[in-house]
Amino acid sequence: MPHRTIRNLILASTSVYRRELLARLALPFSAEAPQVDETALPGEQPAAQAQRLALAKARAVSARFPSAVVIGSDQVADLDGTALGKPGNHARATEQLRRMRGHRVLFHTAVAVVCADSGYCGEALAEVSVQFRSLSDAEIETYLRAEQPYDCAGSAKCEGLGITLLERIDNDDPTALIGLPLIRTVTLLRAAGMNLLAH
Repeated sequence: MPHRTIRNLILASTSVYRRELLARLALPFSAEAPQVDETALPGEQPAAQAQRLALAKARAVSARFPSAVVIGSDQVADLDGTALGKPGNHARATEQLRRMRGHRVLFHTAVAVVCADSGYCGEALAEVSVQFRSLSDAEIETYLRAEQPYDCAGSAKCEGLGITLLERIDNDDPTALIGLPLIRTVTLLRAAGMNLLAH
């Protein structure tokens, strides 16, 4: 692979899913925990929550590494205007999937790219519409026991067995549902001055 000279790149995330996605770009990068409170603000809409947190994560890490280009991202599942975050355990995941079965759910995945030294700050939002199947309680239980997606917004991993829960996915950035919209991320990185295909 040709050598590419780029600025230090940092992913402001501890998510293994986002690290795996960013690795597809074949760029050297490190990952840092953003240490941001992810609690929703009173009355905050799901899309606004995702955008606010993506930017907060990028800015938090950029403050510690001002010369680096920092990527922050956040995802919030939206069921009729109600935000569904990471369930954290089996009981909450069961409750989420029961609420979502037979319904259309919007997944808002926001990304922000920040470089303190250059003053660059760019943001983008990818929205994915997901139609869940009318699942039985037994199907939900079987899925959760098999995949244990307790660290995923909406309690399902579309890149794994979670695809069996879905009837349809509509989006224009196929990596967005997994947690990092790479098409939008590349656009922001280019705007930040990084030529991803330079050699």
